[in-house]
Amino acid sequence: MRLTREQVHFSWDNSLEPALQVAPGAEVELQTADASGGQIGPSSVHADVSAISLERVNPVTGPILVEGAKPGDALLVEILEVECDSWGWTANIPGFGLLCDEFPDPHLAISRISQGTVTLPFGPRLPAVPMIGTLGLALATPGAHPILPPSRQGGNMDIRHLTAGASVLLPVAVPGALLSLGDVHAAMGDGEVCGTGIETTARVRLRVSLQPGRAPRFPVLETSGASDRNGPALAATGIGPDLFEAAREAVRGLLDELERRLGLARLDAYLLASVAADLKICELVDAPNWVVSAHIEQRLLAGLSG
Repeated sequence: MRLTREQVHFSWDNSLEPALQVAPGAEVELQTADASGGQIGPSSVHADVSAISLERVNPVTGPILVEGAKPGDALLVEILEVECDSWGWTANIPGFGLLCDEFPDPHLAISRISQGTVTLPFGPRLPAVPMIGTLGLALATPGAHPILPPSRQGGNMDIRHLTAGASVLLPVAVPGALLSLGDVHAAMGDGEVCGTGIETTARVRLRVSLQPGRAPRFPVLETSGASDRNGPALAATGIGPDLFEAAREAVRGLLDELERRLGLARLDAYLLASVAADLKICELVDAPNWVVSAHIEQRLLAGLSG
C-alpha cells in the first residue's frame, strides 16, 4: 500500500476524505514533499526564500484511516525506513526562528545528501540521520487547523529521534485516527533553532497498529539510538528566570563561539546550529533561575577548523 507526494494536505481537518484505508498491522509506504511544498529547489537562491507562500508550507501525506480506531485508543506507528533525496535545503525565513528579530534577511543553504553524509555549502559535513518532523492524527475539534503548531495528537513535533527503528504512540481523537506525516529532515538539531533542518523529500515506510483504550496523555516515543550524540561537545549556556530567553542566550553564546573559533559568518553559524546543535534543559529546580545549554559536537568543529 502506497501514497505519493501528490496526495498531501495543508491543515489538520477531521472532515478530509481518507487517501488510504488500512487494517491494524498494515505496512504503508508514503512519499513526502519537502517543507516548502516544492517552492524551493536545488537551484534556488536567497531571494526565493522571501517568495515562499506560507499557505503551501509543511504539506503532509495522507490521511490514512485505520480500521477500528476510535477515540480513547492509542495508535502505534513503527517507523521502518526513511530514505531521503540527494539534496536538501536550510533557510533563514524572515520572521521565523528562535532569533528571528536578530536575523531579518532571507538566507538559503542547499546541501548535498550522499552515502549517509550531509554536506553544507559552507563546509561542514554532518552525519545524515533522516527523521520525520511532522507525524500526527486528526484533532477532535472540527474545522481546519494549521499544520505547524503541534498538539496532543502529535503533528509538527520536530523530534529528531523519530528515525527508522523508532516508534510513537499517539492518542486517537476521531474514528479512524486519520494519520498523516511529512516534513522529513536529513539532519536536525534539537530545537531546530532557525526554524528549518536539512529539509528534503523522502520515502517513508511504516507499520500501524492499535492499542484499544490506551491513549497516552501526549505522544510517547521509543527511540532506536540512531540519533544519539554522545561524543565530546562544546556547550554554551543561557541562565535566567525565563526558559525561552535562556534558550535564546544559549544559542547566542554558541554563535559567538562558532564565529570566534571557526570564522563562520554569523548567519551561517545560525543555520549550522539549527541542523547540528542540540538545546538541552539542564536545570529547573534552583528558582528563580533556570539553565539551558546549546551543544555541538567537537568533531564537527574539528572538521570545520581543518
